[in-house]
Amino acid sequence: MKRNPESIEKIMKNEEINLAWQFVKNTGAHIFLTGKAGTGKTTFLRTLKQQVPKRMVVLAPTGIAAINAGGVTIHSFFQLPFSPHIPNTTFKSKTTNFRFGKEKQRIIRTMDLLVIDEISMVRADLLDAVDTVLRRYRDRYKPFGGVQMLMIGDLQQLPPVAKDDEWRLLQQHYESPYFFSSNALQQTEYITIELKHVFRQSDALFLDLLNQIRTNRADKRTFELLNRRYIPNFNPPEDAGYIRLTTHNYQAQQINDRKLSELSSPAFSFHAEVTGNFPEQSYPTDEILTVKKQAQVMFVKNDSSGQGRYYNGMLGKIIDVSQQEITVQSNDENTTIKLSREEWTNTRYVLNKKTQEITEEVEGTFRQYPLRLAWAVTIHKSQGLTFEHAIIDAQHSFAHGQTYVALSRCKTLDGLVLSTPLDPSAVICDTKVNDFNAYAAAHQPNDEMLSRMEKTYKLALLDELFDFRPVGLAFEKLFRLLVEHLSKKLPLLLTEYKQARERLDELSKVAVKFKLQYTQMLSTEDSSIDKRIHSAASYFHNALSSLHELHRKSSIETDNKALKNQLLERQTELHEALVFKLGILEYESRPEVSFSVSDYLSQKARIQLEAMTPQSSSPRKSKTPKTNTRQITYTMFQQGLSVTDIASQRGLTESTILTHLQFYVSSGELSSAQLVDADKRDEILTILKRQPSEKQTLSEIRAAVSATITYAEISLVMADFYRNRIPIDSKN
Repeated sequence: MKRNPESIEKIMKNEEINLAWQFVKNTGAHIFLTGKAGTGKTTFLRTLKQQVPKRMVVLAPTGIAAINAGGVTIHSFFQLPFSPHIPNTTFKSKTTNFRFGKEKQRIIRTMDLLVIDEISMVRADLLDAVDTVLRRYRDRYKPFGGVQMLMIGDLQQLPPVAKDDEWRLLQQHYESPYFFSSNALQQTEYITIELKHVFRQSDALFLDLLNQIRTNRADKRTFELLNRRYIPNFNPPEDAGYIRLTTHNYQAQQINDRKLSELSSPAFSFHAEVTGNFPEQSYPTDEILTVKKQAQVMFVKNDSSGQGRYYNGMLGKIIDVSQQEITVQSNDENTTIKLSREEWTNTRYVLNKKTQEITEEVEGTFRQYPLRLAWAVTIHKSQGLTFEHAIIDAQHSFAHGQTYVALSRCKTLDGLVLSTPLDPSAVICDTKVNDFNAYAAAHQPNDEMLSRMEKTYKLALLDELFDFRPVGLAFEKLFRLLVEHLSKKLPLLLTEYKQARERLDELSKVAVKFKLQYTQMLSTEDSSIDKRIHSAASYFHNALSSLHELHRKSSIETDNKALKNQLLERQTELHEALVFKLGILEYESRPEVSFSVSDYLSQKARIQLEAMTPQSSSPRKSKTPKTNTRQITYTMFQQGLSVTDIASQRGLTESTILTHLQFYVSSGELSSAQLVDADKRDEILTILKRQPSEKQTLSEIRAAVSATITYAEISLVMADFYRNRIPIDSKN
């Protein structure tokens, strides 16, 4: 391998990282996970995505950060405008009215954990906007609607952007633009966990100097030691592999353009292949990549082949290039790498129709050689990377944390060269950040707090199980509508509803009394608590069933179209509340069930999704049958036309045609062997057969197969493979 990173296993054994894992897994605490550069924050997130038992969504403030984190942007997921969010006001935008589709609503209502990476760049008002949306679709009385928040980042790195005109609006409501000034966050008892062990650097003196810069404790001696690395007019040998870090983009561009023009070899340009929805601002490298032989380049992606030949941030030199291929010699071990194009995906979160899990669906792809010219790069784009040798020009730093980010990219002090001497003016530190970090450092959580919060979380879930307010609120809204508009028309029904209202009030009072019992049992670790939960769940389920039966058999008719729509909306709301509550009570009443956090969360999501499924008995308006475009494609294929011919004749893309045909592969009327090259099909099947009992995601399989294999081809083979959950013989 070309780098020697600490193993995931070793990093996860780190004391602070393990503590963070326990807090995420076993509590509902909101967490800010921070630490110096190289302390394992990215590894923690990657492991979390693979192993955490909670339903999670990963977001980031920018497109590039989202691509790197394997998530989506905050703005796109929540459909937020880029304008400032003023507390207690509504967004006025045609595209941001929170009218999410049913699938997005289901995702929001059933997720347990929301992760925001690179939180240092998230403005306080943006976090409050997230809170607004979550409250709307979940619990309006809880910060972030009751979703657990995990915020990852380093406040000593790049800050949020707040233009002068925006800050003039926001400063009346926020003490600072940083996320920790969020009004919603300040309503919570969030904890801060700082990762302290640095895996990236091993130079003790350099680590100490970096920490002094990071915490704004740099003194005269700090600058004296750093400035020993100032080498005037330093011109490194061409094969030394130095990269220059600049404060401004135009500086890096000028240096790269100049160095490229100095090479006498011919230039070759490679155009990226962009499909679907992939925003230009999220492109991970140049859309048109122009290189020459002997050009210094940096890899901008880890090797997806699984061979570990290169990684994001690794430097190298192009030793051969043609229109068909690029060959790079790495600086690490002078190994030669023949490159293929890599693929990045722009994803969105969807619900898997079969498993009902929150999964990622590819909206667009970007295929390009995973390189960028790298004689120079901006400090901003270097965040998260590591270099053996770097020339740093940080004297013109203009933002908080910029100098620290630049210096901490280097693994050793000896590998660093300053192009200009550093002085205190180059180290910009926001006092509000320093105050926050000082407070957080003095209030680090421990095992005792973890134990207490685990019990608190379990108690909160029990409170949720036996909380009848959502049912009561939905019932009251429907009841008031009936009283206001239909009391004369439906007197008998109103009488029954009044009686049901009284029974529901009594049920809520019994639940309040029962809370005293299970709270005491939980605090004393009474072993009979599961038995008590079973009997209580059974009692409440039986008591609530009569209300559900009354609501189910109620026949309410009106000629008033507006009233009819209101009735349907409120009946649906009560139906969902009742079906969910009855479902979760019935499950927890089973004697074989032992109440646990992970099991409750899993069943809760399943039952919520069932409750939100439209009632089969709901009246449907008859619609004129539409032409089955999928059937047309199938018929043409059966007549002997190729996918390319069908796409051409129908004016559709080939990927659309393959999507049509995938339906018939799923039903068994076609085989993927009729549509996918045999070698590609065998390669995909090899990956699928590794875990035949566990459905793998499209993205996981795409990362494991050759770059020439498309998502459409993978989908077709998966449709065959999972049709009966029996691996198919690739030779059939």
